[in-house]
Amino acid sequence: MSSLLTLNMSRTSIQGEVPPDIGELKAIVAIDISGNHFSGMIPSRIGDLENMQYLSLLNNSFLGLILLSFSSLISLVFLELSLNALSGSIPKSLENLSHLASFNVSFNDLEGEIPSGGVFANSTSQSFLGNRGLCGMQVLGVSACTIANSGQQSRFKKLVLYFYNILVGFNLDNETTEDKLAKDVEKVPEIRTYQLVSYLEIQRATNNFDGSNIIGVGGSGSVYKGTLSSGTVVAIKVLDLQNEEVCKRFDTECEVMRNVRYKNLVPVITTCSSEYIRAFVLQYMSNGSLDSWFYKEDRHLNLLQRVTIMHDVALAVEYLHHGHHTPIVHCDLKPANNVLLDEEMVAYVSDFGISKILAVSKSMAHTETLGTLGYIAPEYGSEGIVSTSGDVYSYGIMLMEVLAKRRPTDEEIFNENLGLREWIKQAFSGTMMEVVDANLFLEEEQVNSKSEICIASIIQLALDCTNERPESRISMKDVVKRLHKIKNTFLAT
Repeated sequence: MSSLLTLNMSRTSIQGEVPPDIGELKAIVAIDISGNHFSGMIPSRIGDLENMQYLSLLNNSFLGLILLSFSSLISLVFLELSLNALSGSIPKSLENLSHLASFNVSFNDLEGEIPSGGVFANSTSQSFLGNRGLCGMQVLGVSACTIANSGQQSRFKKLVLYFYNILVGFNLDNETTEDKLAKDVEKVPEIRTYQLVSYLEIQRATNNFDGSNIIGVGGSGSVYKGTLSSGTVVAIKVLDLQNEEVCKRFDTECEVMRNVRYKNLVPVITTCSSEYIRAFVLQYMSNGSLDSWFYKEDRHLNLLQRVTIMHDVALAVEYLHHGHHTPIVHCDLKPANNVLLDEEMVAYVSDFGISKILAVSKSMAHTETLGTLGYIAPEYGSEGIVSTSGDVYSYGIMLMEVLAKRRPTDEEIFNENLGLREWIKQAFSGTMMEVVDANLFLEEEQVNSKSEICIASIIQLALDCTNERPESRISMKDVVKRLHKIKNTFLAT
């Protein structure tokens, strides 16, 4: 292994931590482990690989700091660290990598000043998106850093606070505590991001909200495709200000997005809030919603693609339920608009407008706000009870829809006495293959016993997710484990 030159393990669903003995690959020139489920810290011994020219850790779950030992990679040309959970600052010593030509740390939790020398001298804002704590004068589209002098900083904070409250519609006289103000002011990079993407910028990016730029319409408003002045193509979700309930949900969604960051959750680049607009600026997903891949004639997904997409969705929901000390219930899981696909067909969960953040001491809450008919758990629709098991139910319904290509609201088949679950359950004991989508397999693929076992396993998983009683449903942790096993079994065919 010590003579290995290239290591490519991208998109192979590997989990766990990278072995520390990766530093033994002394001859290695290129490492690509992007699009997996690696977690933990980046092994410090990567810094021993002085011959390495290409390193991609894109779209994993790495934590901790960017290694100082990266500055020892004297041959490095390409460094891709985006879509992880890295924190801290960007080491200034990376300026000294004379061959480094491409550097990307977008959508992490980084903060501090972006270095100005070396590769950073010619960097664009696209390399730093989704890191609200980053600042730096030399990168167009990234906010300048705050002034270090304490006296000047104090006046600067007051000025920022003044414009911030005008911009987001806060009334200084109505603030209840000085601590609340201080907390907001301390988020200066975040505040400057609000100022950077203003109402006028969004108006320009959407060509004055021209209908030709609309890529989605829902009950809460419209989603536009737009291009910011920095050249970044984004999706802009503009809420309907005439709907009071929708405006209240804006605060909920902001609260949720402050608490979550995961590779299969749609990244929010920034928000804009004023008396004129409530909007989210999101990463643009070029392949649209999952729903569009089922109900448009020119689009088809085979079984493996569907299993992979639903595995991505399961990982996102597992993170919401179990990824931090306060569980988050999405409350509106569905293929239309809330599951989106990027250019590589990686699935992302979006739209947290009616989400609920559950208190640590409680496993459920009550609400008067409902999700989407057909996907709502029985206890949610009848009693307004919200819990993580409600999301599991919605996920199970989606899993059935993905296999059968039938909406749970299809009036041609379903009625008060027969729903999607009952229809699937009846077929499960006899004519299972007759209810699955005819396009599940490509023309050149043959349906064999392993394929049928795979489909049967998915149906059983969906049924276990949609039990009538919430306490009888499995958890999203179990969903991820079982779907991962199903996916690997199918890949082995």
